Amino acid sequence: MKVLHQIRPELAAMVTAQLADVEMVAVASDREPDAAVRAEVLLTYPWGAPNLPQVLARGVRWVHLLGTGVDAFPLDLLTDQILTCSRAGSAVPIAEWVLAVMLAFEKNLPGAWISQPPAKPWGRAALGGLHGKTLGLVGWGGIAHAVAERALPFGMNVHAFRRSPEPSDNPQVSIVGSLTDLAAAADHIVVAAASTASTRHIIDAGVFAAMKPGVHLINVARGALIDQDALRAALENGVVAMASLDTVEPEPLPAAHWLYSHPRVRLSPHISWSMPSAAERLLAPFIDNLRRYRDGRPLLGRVDIAAGY
Repeated sequence: MKVLHQIRPELAAMVTAQLADVEMVAVASDREPDAAVRAEVLLTYPWGAPNLPQVLARGVRWVHLLGTGVDAFPLDLLTDQILTCSRAGSAVPIAEWVLAVMLAFEKNLPGAWISQPPAKPWGRAALGGLHGKTLGLVGWGGIAHAVAERALPFGMNVHAFRRSPEPSDNPQVSIVGSLTDLAAAADHIVVAAASTASTRHIIDAGVFAAMKPGVHLINVARGALIDQDALRAALENGVVAMASLDTVEPEPLPAAHWLYSHPRVRLSPHISWSMPSAAERLLAPFIDNLRRYRDGRPLLGRVDIAAGY
């Protein structure tokens, strides 16, 4: 089987290391492919490439994106091709990052570390905890599932909001009827929904108004899901005690942007996906789907092009 790819050579080598009968054919992203280059499968990045129309015209029937979000991919260029992505491929490291920032918030880290005698008597502190707190998940996909699986052993109550009416497939997670209901109940809110035209600024002034004072807001999805002007107001009036943001709008942020310096914002440069096996985890769904494609079985992680995720 031949696969056209626009990824790094070392990643392509990981595919052939597991599937010896697959030929990975590198296709540059900035020029028209050679006339002889043809294949049914294309492996590329979620932001596409300048020459994507020319590559698709070389017999491509299935496109796989090496990533989880598809909001930056030019979906309008697809005709009858199947589109899949590495859905939930980064769920484990992202969920670990979420637990890390929730614990840091509750345990006042790094603020609780000392380098001189403390102002309060030794052994005195007012730290929080995750046990008994309510976690609100905006979205109920692979990342939200992974966060819930790790939060439940800490004794958290886990609620999720999803746009579809299906019940939770985890009996310990309750699906709430509205985003404002979720906001009103949660001590920690994790934004983990797909970024589409309909979810842009889904966390807006109305949702902030429904939140408990002192809530911790976490975004590991896309910056466009949060109205950042409304977030700033919620930080200033004390509704949001802390915002831990791995994604913002735009990316990268320009120098001197207010999010860099706000005392109650913890900002990281879209790195929550990172861990030693991150590349292997992203490639695993594609390798599984290659076997499925070869055997004529349904592909996993299919993208609903009309819905945008």
